[in-house]
Amino acid sequence: MQPIAPWRRLLAEFVGTALLVTAVVGSGIMASTLSPNDVGLQLLENSVATAFALGALILTFGPVSGAHFNPVVSAADWFLGRRTRTGLTGADLAGYLAAQTAGAIAGSVLANLMFDLAPVTFSTKDRAEGHLWLGEVVATAGLLLLIFALAGSGRAAVAPAAVGAYIGAAYWFTSSTSFANPAVTVGRAFTDTFAGIAPASVPAFIVAQFVGLLVGVGLLLALYPGAAQAADDVVVEHLAAERTAAP
Repeated sequence: MQPIAPWRRLLAEFVGTALLVTAVVGSGIMASTLSPNDVGLQLLENSVATAFALGALILTFGPVSGAHFNPVVSAADWFLGRRTRTGLTGADLAGYLAAQTAGAIAGSVLANLMFDLAPVTFSTKDRAEGHLWLGEVVATAGLLLLIFALAGSGRAAVAPAAVGAYIGAAYWFTSSTSFANPAVTVGRAFTDTFAGIAPASVPAFIVAQFVGLLVGVGLLLALYPGAAQAADDVVVEHLAAERTAAP
């Protein structure tokens, strides 16, 4: 069985994260254009597009890289897999984080260009409030609990629909509209549109997301002690693809 070449996995994480941010930012721009006087409808349009896009992207790139698209998912995968020697290695983790962050920035630039905006327009939308940070802790912890619970219970195949549904719902039940992703947070600072976040607000959001990582991993270890053994299957089981892929 030939393993999937590292460069292919990193390319999948880069392109997948880029397209995810393009979907988030692009649908936000379109929503603002189509429904300029109704913020609630804008959020609905943005959340539905993001949820569907995320599910489709997981299906597309999951067999190659696991479709993490998120540094906290990759970090949890690395940490949980240490005891069972599964999941990402330290070198894999570093590569994934770099590819995801670069992809998120590229995705924001692409969305700006598609809507005839300057490639980089740093956001002026301030999101620096405690209740928003709490929302990010909740959103991130819940996302990790869902992903690894599915993998640990042999239900990774439903991850595309389940993760898309969770993110779509979390747009509405969290105060922060559920960024739940440090790479996406960085990428969204590069667009002064509906989905943007001011660069000054980014560090606190990322800290909150990593607090959510700790909470999520703690809950996983308490509720699903065997979840670490399935780290290789996060987010989508990709062993079948490894059987046919060339290095």
